[in-house]
Amino acid sequence: MANLKKFLVRRLLTFIPTLIGVTLIVFVIAYVIPANPAKAWAGGEKASEEAVKQIIAEYHLDQPWYDQYWFLISGLATNSIIDPRTSNPVMGDISERFPVTFQLAIIAFVFILLLGLPLGLVSALKRNTWVDTIVRIFALIGVSTPIFWLGYLLLYIFFVKYRITDLAGVPPSPPTQIFHVPIIDSLLTGHFTIFKQHFARFWLPGFTLGFAGMGVLARFVRNSFLEAISGDYIEFLKAKGVPKLKVYRHALKNALVPIVTVLGLQFGSLLGGTPITETVFSLPGMGSYAIDAIRNLDFPAIIAITFIYAIIFVTTNLIVDILYAVIDPRVRY
Repeated sequence: MANLKKFLVRRLLTFIPTLIGVTLIVFVIAYVIPANPAKAWAGGEKASEEAVKQIIAEYHLDQPWYDQYWFLISGLATNSIIDPRTSNPVMGDISERFPVTFQLAIIAFVFILLLGLPLGLVSALKRNTWVDTIVRIFALIGVSTPIFWLGYLLLYIFFVKYRITDLAGVPPSPPTQIFHVPIIDSLLTGHFTIFKQHFARFWLPGFTLGFAGMGVLARFVRNSFLEAISGDYIEFLKAKGVPKLKVYRHALKNALVPIVTVLGLQFGSLLGGTPITETVFSLPGMGSYAIDAIRNLDFPAIIAITFIYAIIFVTTNLIVDILYAVIDPRVRY
């Protein structure tokens, strides 16, 4: 336990340079773009010189790059920097959109687990059969299909053709909020009508976002499980007459470490796919907010979104590292 505490402290200390490095890289890329953000924020070609000068002074755009970076980071940390497009605090805008994106990622992650994990196990157990071939083809299609193409295809089938899903706005949140994620809060507080409304709105974009992850997980589960059941201890268990289900349970437990790694990376990559998915399905989340920010050279919003995504990604990796010790007692920190 003491070693785990030391490990957590070390990992938490690495959060700071990681977040600084990620946001600094994004800022430098935005800084070197040959564009005039002040003029874009002031209204484009019709902007007056006075308005442009006021924005330059307000956002320190006439200062060196390191002063601009410090102004952005300190402003985001204190929630004092104003989004030039919405005239609201940047973190306030993000906090309103974060539940939509996080809920979309959770639903996509559930689809990955519910479909990718059993498909990988079936493929391993039916190795070199037609079932294995179908699952491997599905996995290949999953990792090869562009999100936007799949999204528009599913929209045509389930919305235009058969009207199975709904694309009108976002349902209301439950009166009592615990985690501020509507689909989770409505389930925990017993507001099942609201839960059904949110699931009906988010299941199709969630499936679209998680489709590639299903293929990736199925392939990793298949390979990890095949490697596990080829071990000598499996032969020993079979020789002792242990039932197949117990043998497979032991094999799956040993195959979980690389699978958990993939799941952690998949959850992080889901956030990277939200801009396209939210744009296709008209969801007012952080992804669509990021697209609008990029179009309008909204550097404060871009840096803020990168900061939030980086926090989620490093936190997910930390959780995965902790799960290693839970799954495999041989892992110690």
